Amino acid sequence: MRIAVVVMLTELMDEGGGRSNANALVQRLTKVLVMLHPFVIVSMDSGIEEEGWRMKRSMNMKGRSLLKLQDLSDGEMLYLLDLAAELKRKKRAGIKGVVLERKNIAMIFEKMSTRTRCAVAVAAADEGARTEYLSSQEIHLGKKESAADTARVLSRMFDGILFRGYQQETVELLSKHSGVPVWNGLTDEFHPTQALADLMTIRECFGRLKGLKVVYVGDGRNNVATSLMDGCAKAGVDFVCCAPPELSPMSGKIARARENAGTNGSMVNVIHDPAQAVTGANVIYTDVWASMGEESKLQERIRLLKAYQVNMDMIQRTGNMEKGKVIFLHCLPAFHDHHTDLTRDIGALEVTNDVFEAPFSKVFEGAENRVHTIKALMVATLVGTGTGNRKSTGRGLPSEALAKEGQQSKARTKKR
Repeated sequence: MRIAVVVMLTELMDEGGGRSNANALVQRLTKVLVMLHPFVIVSMDSGIEEEGWRMKRSMNMKGRSLLKLQDLSDGEMLYLLDLAAELKRKKRAGIKGVVLERKNIAMIFEKMSTRTRCAVAVAAADEGARTEYLSSQEIHLGKKESAADTARVLSRMFDGILFRGYQQETVELLSKHSGVPVWNGLTDEFHPTQALADLMTIRECFGRLKGLKVVYVGDGRNNVATSLMDGCAKAGVDFVCCAPPELSPMSGKIARARENAGTNGSMVNVIHDPAQAVTGANVIYTDVWASMGEESKLQERIRLLKAYQVNMDMIQRTGNMEKGKVIFLHCLPAFHDHHTDLTRDIGALEVTNDVFEAPFSKVFEGAENRVHTIKALMVATLVGTGTGNRKSTGRGLPSEALAKEGQQSKARTKKR
């Protein structure tokens, strides 16, 4: 027998203590219930209508790829955030996952990585899958074998493919010719999994997304900036890109995001003056001034972006620092001190060390959430949510997989 407990978060919040205490209570409740019964899923219903949507328990994304956030409907994106939160609670409660058991994930990497590579490996292992790291120096992709042929080979061996590289066209070709889900772990144009983790972190910190103001400061054309802009537009978050004219997003991308934001009651703006842009901000976000492959442009970027460095004065200008209503985010790695080869002589670049190390800096919470959002993406697209004749249990985890988890958990309990 499985037990599913749905906790209405708004009811817990009404009892006093706010959302953070409600989250803590749910975690304690999960641990207690697991001790009382070998398998319990605690699903926390936010019950917050201002998010503008209600989770569709029957939503099924099985077999889908994610190449950019526009591939998702607004509801699907928010669904993945909710599923990620559930999987995070499950892991912290010590429940071993088997939803992805016997699944094999190919990781194609043209670019170096710390967070994406580790997040995919840990996310897969948490739910019983295994990963194979394929460096571009070790396989024939693009040299002796086309992306189309690579996709057709790998999709006969693996259940999913994550690509991290340069050209968006490559990941699109992999998806077109593959028979399994393909996920964009980063290209020069888009970084959808980073945006998902950022939105999850923001929602954890504020208890909501809709109505907040996010300001991205720096190179507004890069993949992180434009993906975050799209994510905010889909979630009803006001977004401001604060960048010099030379580094502002392309007009087409701005127009697309503004159209999406309009349907969700939010705004997308480009403001060149940092003091004006950050007023009222709840989130100040930045990234390195020269992305991978742009190292030769660093001196020019320093000239253009020196006035856009995130420092304590900028945080103060939000007007939300003393109120505790502002956080700082960075996708990492960050040049915030002298302790890297690049900054040993020149010091901090896009953010000062006092901001990076401040209590309101949530950069490492965001790094952790790469695991949970990528895990949610893999679960949703490799397993689905049990629509049709398959009953859905909890929030998005298929009942068959959950039943298997329960049986294995019960067996482990008997062995003790």
